[in-house]
Amino acid sequence: MSAMDVSFLGGPRPQRGVGVVAPFDFALDRELWRWVPDEVSLHLTRTPFVPVEVSLDLARLVSEHETLGKAVRALTAVEPEVVAYACASGSFVGGIAGERAMGEAMVRASDSGSVPAVTTSGALLEALAELRVRRVALLTPYTESVTRALRDYVAEAGVRVSGCAYMGLTRHIWRVPYREVVAMARRTVRVGGADALFISCTNLPTYDVIPQLEAELRLPVLSANQVTMWAALRRLGTRAVGPYQALLGGTSHALWGSGGEAVPGWPVLPEEQQEGWT
Repeated sequence: MSAMDVSFLGGPRPQRGVGVVAPFDFALDRELWRWVPDEVSLHLTRTPFVPVEVSLDLARLVSEHETLGKAVRALTAVEPEVVAYACASGSFVGGIAGERAMGEAMVRASDSGSVPAVTTSGALLEALAELRVRRVALLTPYTESVTRALRDYVAEAGVRVSGCAYMGLTRHIWRVPYREVVAMARRTVRVGGADALFISCTNLPTYDVIPQLEAELRLPVLSANQVTMWAALRRLGTRAVGPYQALLGGTSHALWGSGGEAVPGWPVLPEEQQEGWT
């Protein structure tokens, strides 16, 4: 039996690469991929394990420049066109100056010393500027101290925090169900006056709740993984993909009814008790 001629396939298609440095406990690889177009590949690496729960101490440990440098150098073998640091707390814990220094350290560690680098918290400020947001509501899975650091970071950038809620978690953040995220988001925005909502932490699942929340709350909803992928892909001159997401140029605004009702076909999820407010 002769071998099948596959020369007509003409593949595989060329791929463009995004290198991703994630904390050792990052569990949402699949969610990141959902924002990525077919012609782009993600190349992930993780920081070394440390026996510390989610806290300001952990945020500092997973963002040390030496750690970042080693991770970026490990990615250079596959020649990514951009490198993204996928951790919100690790990139806001040092304030705006700390975030900028992280980006510079990542660029220096790249093979040519010129590969663009983005961080989750830097991408957040970029997204807020893109949408001309002056007042933002914050929702986090963190403890109060980590949430306060995010609030300070956003305020340092000149954006007013209109409301802030936190879940008080120190581990297993990726297990939080969508239902809890939606319930707390509703209550956070009700504090009033927000131009947008930001859901922090790259380990908190958000992809499928963004259209629902944008339709109900009638404002842009940003999440840590969303802004990270949006900013990284922007450096490639391409766009993140995702249905009904204002940041991505989606059509969620067209679905906002006069009463802020949900997208047709989406379940209306009941509210659940929040853990903390600031």
